[in-house]
Amino acid sequence: MAEINTPNAAGGKAGARRSKKLSTKVDLTPMVDLGFLLITFFIFTTTMSESKAMKLIMPDDSDPKSESLVAETGSLTVIPLADNKVFYYHGQLDQALKANAWGVTNYSEIDGLGKIVRNKQAALDKIKPGNRKELMLMIKPSPESNYESVVNALDEAMINDVKRYAILDITDKEKETVTSKIR
Repeated sequence: MAEINTPNAAGGKAGARRSKKLSTKVDLTPMVDLGFLLITFFIFTTTMSESKAMKLIMPDDSDPKSESLVAETGSLTVIPLADNKVFYYHGQLDQALKANAWGVTNYSEIDGLGKIVRNKQAALDKIKPGNRKELMLMIKPSPESNYESVVNALDEAMINDVKRYAILDITDKEKETVTSKIR
C-alpha cells in the first residue's frame, strides 16, 4: 500500500557515533488510486431513479355538453381534506347521504382510503366477476387540501390497480355537505 522512503545515510566519520536522523516520506499515490477506483465503482454500479409518469384522465372543459356517464354502482368519489382526512361517498351524493354510503377516513394502510377502494372493488366483483375494472374513482380536492393529499389519493388508485380515475372540481353542494358532516 503506502511506502516509506528512507534515503541512505552514507559518508559519516569512522568511529564517531551519531544518531542517524532519517526523514520519512509516505507515498500516498496508491491510496489516491484506490479512492478513485472506489468512486468509479460506485458511480458505475449505482442506478439512477427513473421518473415515472402517471396517466391522468381530466374532463374536457372545452365542450360543456360532454359529460361522462358513469354507473352509480361503479363510482366512488373521494374528497381530500386538511389533516390527511378524506371524505368519500358511493354513487351520487344525495342518494349516498340517504343510504348512509359515505364516510370519513385517512390514508393509513390498514383502514384508510385503500381499504375503501378494495371494498368497492370487491362489491363490484360480487355483482359480476371481473367488474372491478368498472370502478370510476373521482378525486375532488377541497380548498383546504394540499398537493400531498391529492398525490396520496392518486397513489391509492395506482396501488389498488384502479384503471379509471379523474380529478374533478368540487361542487358547492359537496363543499356544504363536507362542512356540515365533518365539523
